Amino acid sequence: MLFLALETSCDETAAAVFTDEPRILSNVVASQNELHARFHGVVPEIAARAHLRNLLPVIDEAIRQAGVQLSDIVCVAVHNCPGLVGALLIGVSAAKMLSVALEIPLVAVNHLASHIYACRLAAERDIFPCVGLVVSGGHTALFHCEDALTMKLLGGTRDDAAGEAFDKVASILGLGFPGGPALEREAVAGNPQAYKFPRSFVNEPRLEFSFSGLKTAVLYTIHGQNVARSQTPPSGQNRSDLAASFQQAVVDVLAAKCKLAIQQTGLKRLAVGGGVIANKALRSALEAMAQREGAELFIPPMNLCTDNAAMAALAVEKWRRGEFATLELDAEPNFL
Repeated sequence: MLFLALETSCDETAAAVFTDEPRILSNVVASQNELHARFHGVVPEIAARAHLRNLLPVIDEAIRQAGVQLSDIVCVAVHNCPGLVGALLIGVSAAKMLSVALEIPLVAVNHLASHIYACRLAAERDIFPCVGLVVSGGHTALFHCEDALTMKLLGGTRDDAAGEAFDKVASILGLGFPGGPALEREAVAGNPQAYKFPRSFVNEPRLEFSFSGLKTAVLYTIHGQNVARSQTPPSGQNRSDLAASFQQAVVDVLAAKCKLAIQQTGLKRLAVGGGVIANKALRSALEAMAQREGAELFIPPMNLCTDNAAMAALAVEKWRRGEFATLELDAEPNFL
């Protein structure tokens, strides 16, 4: 049986076709990076308008790449939470329209649960129960995942998400947008011990994160407390050292909290999803930590880390349980 899934939770317009095995037949993503680069971050109104332009062509391309017809689809799935509400509405509205036009069921999928399920797709076997970490531009949170559809929040960020902090610090360093990949490239030539940046909550037993203070520490280190953002950003070795030291602080916190979650839950599986896990330093740190803890680590390939629609194959689990949405389905900006 063939499923079509839509993703418009932030700034990636995506559609995918997969089977009930599940097996991915196509996974098409249209990036909006060029639209948001001048603003050094995602502008919600611009994102929503771009989704409106891009979604139907992306759906057409996903159907074409899968080698199927729209009439072959038996179920349509959509990420309806969490995310930017205007962006989510585009995908939800399109999914409801397809459900009515094709007379097929509609399934609502949680975007964060899908990021964890991407690990299940990549492993091609059951990974539950596990500790789940979602680390992206909009979210940094730990979950106790009893199964694919049952997630208990263990703790999240009190302010900035890790990916958001990467983007903001990259902007401070004059590295452009998207900040995560640019900062990682800059950090390669830097000394991660050059600056002693704070690691909030790292020695506390709570499973919470805070990256706002780290971002501010980088800003004050560069410009002092009388900050004038028009000042010239650092360059050369100094910029590389700042990037490497910031990155190391984020990596240390994420690895420490994952270790604590494994110890507190007693679970020996860790599944990590979200765009930030594309960072090689973070992957290496989590691999080393998991090995020391005797835990199994699941990380999806790069194309399933960043926002995409294939990870919404989680809808197959809901379809099997008969958990369908009605046409009153709405976009929900917060985690449910």
